[in-house]
Amino acid sequence: MVPFKMPILVLTLYLLQGTGASLIKLNGNGYEDVVIAIDPNVPEDEKLIQQIEDMISEASTYLYRATEKRFYFESVSILIPKTWQPKSDYEKPKHETYKNADIIIEVPNSPGNDIPRIDQFGKCGERGERIYLTPRIIRGEMLNVFGPKGKVLVHEWAHFRWGVFEEYNEDNPFYQFDGKNVPVKCSEGITGTNKVYTCSGGSCSIRDCWTDPKTGKLNKDCMFIPDKVQSEKASIMFMQSIDSVVEFCTEKNHNRFAPNLQNKMCYLKSTWEVIQDSEDYKKSTPMMAAEPPKSRFSLKQIGERILVLVIDTSRSMKVGNRLNRLRQASQFFLLQIIEKGSWTGVVTFDSSATIQSELIQIESDVQRKTLISRLPTVTVAGGGAHICSGLRTAFMVVKKKFLTDGSEMALLTDGEDNTTNTCFEEVKQSGAIIHTIVLGPSTEKGLEKLSEMTGGMKTTATDNVQNNGLIDAFSALSSGNAAITQRSIKLESKGITLTNEGWMNGTVIFDSTVGKDTLFLVTWTAQQPEMFVTDPSGNIYKNFAVETSSQMAYLQIPNTAQVGIWTYSLKSSAQTLTLTITSRAANPTVPPFTVDSRMHKDTSSFPSPMIVYAEVRQGSLPILGANVTALIESADGTTVTLQLLDNGAGADSFKNDGVYSRYFLGYKTDGQYSLKVRALGRTNTQRSRSQVNRAMYIPGSIDQGQIQVNKPKPTLSPGMPQTGFNVVSTGDSFLVSNDPSSQPSQTDIFPPCRIKDLKANFEEDHIRLTWTAPGDDFDTGRADRYIIRMSKDLSTLSSYFDSALQVNTDNLIPKYANSEEVFVFKPKGLRIENGTVIYLAIKAVDKANLMSPMSNIAQVYMFTSSLEDQNDSSPGTSISIIVLSVVGSLFTFSISLGILITTSNSLNLYMRYYLGQT
Repeated sequence: MVPFKMPILVLTLYLLQGTGASLIKLNGNGYEDVVIAIDPNVPEDEKLIQQIEDMISEASTYLYRATEKRFYFESVSILIPKTWQPKSDYEKPKHETYKNADIIIEVPNSPGNDIPRIDQFGKCGERGERIYLTPRIIRGEMLNVFGPKGKVLVHEWAHFRWGVFEEYNEDNPFYQFDGKNVPVKCSEGITGTNKVYTCSGGSCSIRDCWTDPKTGKLNKDCMFIPDKVQSEKASIMFMQSIDSVVEFCTEKNHNRFAPNLQNKMCYLKSTWEVIQDSEDYKKSTPMMAAEPPKSRFSLKQIGERILVLVIDTSRSMKVGNRLNRLRQASQFFLLQIIEKGSWTGVVTFDSSATIQSELIQIESDVQRKTLISRLPTVTVAGGGAHICSGLRTAFMVVKKKFLTDGSEMALLTDGEDNTTNTCFEEVKQSGAIIHTIVLGPSTEKGLEKLSEMTGGMKTTATDNVQNNGLIDAFSALSSGNAAITQRSIKLESKGITLTNEGWMNGTVIFDSTVGKDTLFLVTWTAQQPEMFVTDPSGNIYKNFAVETSSQMAYLQIPNTAQVGIWTYSLKSSAQTLTLTITSRAANPTVPPFTVDSRMHKDTSSFPSPMIVYAEVRQGSLPILGANVTALIESADGTTVTLQLLDNGAGADSFKNDGVYSRYFLGYKTDGQYSLKVRALGRTNTQRSRSQVNRAMYIPGSIDQGQIQVNKPKPTLSPGMPQTGFNVVSTGDSFLVSNDPSSQPSQTDIFPPCRIKDLKANFEEDHIRLTWTAPGDDFDTGRADRYIIRMSKDLSTLSSYFDSALQVNTDNLIPKYANSEEVFVFKPKGLRIENGTVIYLAIKAVDKANLMSPMSNIAQVYMFTSSLEDQNDSSPGTSISIIVLSVVGSLFTFSISLGILITTSNSLNLYMRYYLGQT
């Protein structure tokens, strides 16, 4: 047999670029007011508090050195669950809550899912939402898998604070470069070996990786195992577990060729370059001390919920039946949303304030009904509004029993008061949290400031009753400090305006995770409708409790609602009806399905686009394949409906991460806009682990010639309730200015969005490209044409796209947004030989010649393969393995290798794209 060489062309995908209410402040070089919350489901363990402090102290030193003495942790508050035993050194929280916590210590609701992760939805350089760690990570039990807990935190902090991304690629851990299969890593100085590690029937084995003779790629199960002892210092975003790694990759040592998220999202920039572009970096200077100052800690225990309803009864509240709607929503809140054990009071105000009810602790329906009886009636409406008077009186109500620190004020007003700023300092000093619910078109900025400065929610509702906005706003006021299994879950919220006699019919799914404390709420504007609810067994419920004067009725389902599809039917004359359905978890140990929704910012000036985000989860697990819809109501009551997508295209940053996204361009008028999101689980819906934005699960290490391998990650059952599920959430309101109707007429001002999922393959001697189609306006409509260019030089294509060789796309007609595009062409104009690398990218153009940013970059590589005898269909290695010891989660192996190489005696030219991160 005579060996010979053949050229093979391989195309590699290159990945390029496309908040919550954190209390954190950067004071000089120190991060202050970092909030770490221990989830209520974490069993009491006093040692865990000290271990959290140790983690922060360790991370502070590591962060200080990694950022060239720029940043450290100055002050940290640790929120301790109400269920833990109180101690004398535990303080009462002020504005700190679980909802605005920066780091959550949670028990994963899948055994073995102890993986650090972060909610990070945005673009390169945009801050993340929050970090999630588990008690096992805090205790150091995952040391072999993730490394020291302080280093793990710095890895996640870089995601959270500076918007950088991973420098590894678990789906495609190798790429082809310079005739070799190279691990995706940064920096390239990290050393190790490539192996296959498999376990079956209680026994595990290690084998050599093998190369596919047709593609030149390593087999799918091959993984990179690093040497335990290294000299390389970078990078934290690759393998923070390596002892020598103490730095981020910089422009000098960044691996621009690696197909990882950092290159995809940040246009080939290193993590350190992104950090240098951050506001934190720009307003800081390096310190002189060798070590950072010690971190300060405050221990704050969650107590009983204290909330006062502060209700505007001024003259303007008579407009559009506002007072009656206010009473409906407030009554719903007291019946269903406010949790048992909470202390609640009622204050009303116009030009002065009145205490309608002192604080009452809710222990049963008796207290709920007492509070409802103190709500203002429809006939009450006084003079002008003075919001500060209402807040001051609410503070007085709380002070009669408690400190105001951590208490909540639910302020409902139409916002027709421009003196709110006169009590800002009092509000700030009170330590209370102010939630604002604005009814009507007001854009009084003082109201927004009240929520922003105290960490409260801000919601809005228009006078359009059909949209059910006011009840939605009150339903969002469930406790941010209670366990998710104790909170009210909204399953449905909808309305209809009947112009003639007719029906409002529909169904709602009760999955097995919900069903306790279920309530159906119906409101009307004229006459009481006929109301029927039918359970999955066919039993009909008609026994609604009717409040004729408030034009509302509610049905409480006893015990736990039956799993399955429930039906509701409302028969009515011409009027507007609304329906709201809420429930709670059926089992305190099983988290229900939830959807959390938000806009990517809380203000927008036209024509700047907004992005809607909706995160669908069950506990710590993202939910894939759900049908998610956003309803955005403008200040004039007009509603825009958007289908949100988890496809990794358009506004969506990552495919299959349980975060559904879409651009919002439907500006109608200036003012406050509200957001409601509905998620529906279907037959193809499934649970998943977090696939992106998490520290790498280290496969093992090589120490003195021996391979120490960690146990494989536990598998996760994707099982879901056969019934599916549905859930609805209300997000914070957002402010739109620079009304497009007041602007000069323009035919087109929005370009197509960036293509960021370009994939490729070779079919014989043709290149096959696939991507998700952008739209004429970001991810809506259809683009006019595409420009595809290629080059042998990565820098030329990435920095000088217009100078690269253009591919003929005359026959390529764009499809509508979010469709799959396929384009096959034969590369021409470049000399292709063994070792040639070709880079490709694409832009979309609309009819107004507005152009999208450049896509991610794909790479094609030609290589030569020596093959003999293709008859052996199982190329690979034969390896004998001796298990020497088992310590913790590590297996130590001594390996004797016998390598079997197969070749072929026929010449073939194979061309393949290497697929990068998708």
